[in-house]
Amino acid sequence: MNVKPLKKLKLYGFNNLTKTLSFNMYDICYAKTPEHRDAYIEYIDEEYNAERLTNILTEVARIIGANILNIAQQDYDPQGASVTMLIAEEHVEPGKPPDDEPFEPMVTENVKPLPEAVVAHLDKSHITVHTYPESHPHGGISTFRADIDVSTCGEISPLKALNYLMTSFCSDIVTVDYRVRGFTRDINGRKIFIDHKINSIQNYINYKTRDLYQMIDVNVYQEKIFHTKMLLKDFDLDNYLFGTAKKELSIGEKRKIKQRLKKEMSEIFYGQNMSKM
Repeated sequence: MNVKPLKKLKLYGFNNLTKTLSFNMYDICYAKTPEHRDAYIEYIDEEYNAERLTNILTEVARIIGANILNIAQQDYDPQGASVTMLIAEEHVEPGKPPDDEPFEPMVTENVKPLPEAVVAHLDKSHITVHTYPESHPHGGISTFRADIDVSTCGEISPLKALNYLMTSFCSDIVTVDYRVRGFTRDINGRKIFIDHKINSIQNYINYKTRDLYQMIDVNVYQEKIFHTKMLLKDFDLDNYLFGTAKKELSIGEKRKIKQRLKKEMSEIFYGQNMSKM
């Protein structure tokens, strides 16, 4: 699904509207032993390494119509990675920065990276990705979280990349925020606070994907703020076990593990600790 723009705007100067999409996903699993938990973290670190994240950001840039000028990436030992992209909204000659904004390279030496991070710079805009694999010794629950922010300034819209992001990660829980900030002016000086129609982020999610999730909206239309939470409907214990097969578990164990997983997912979805379910 693409953003449906209003009729072509005749603007005075550059389109100064800032559109920011924040995509936050979680993958939940049960890893029984310390060895299983370590193996899960290692698996996630390899599955979403710097090269994979760079490929995802590259496709996001292509979808929203931004041009990549430069890419630098680095994997870290024992885990984690970072990637930096310089991207322009319009085509720029190789080796030449945008005319209205001098290029200043990012210095990353001696800066301790997050467990895994990707930062993409656009001309007046940016894309960032951070990943957070973690496990807890009690209960056997391990989680992988990815935070992606796509902020654009001008006509291009990050909403165009939403469906691609949904299919790029195995997401049990997704929270999406979208906000339009600032204003631009038409040739008569009248302020324009939004240049496309939207009443819910769900409008921009493929119907097949929507059918897979329980969804809640919290929208503040007057402030151009839109929020959608998504929780996967179907629950098959086999899909949540890492290093352990369901057939190896007793009926009682399966029931307890299922309760732990559902409690974890509910707490993340609703953003609060809960008593035993």
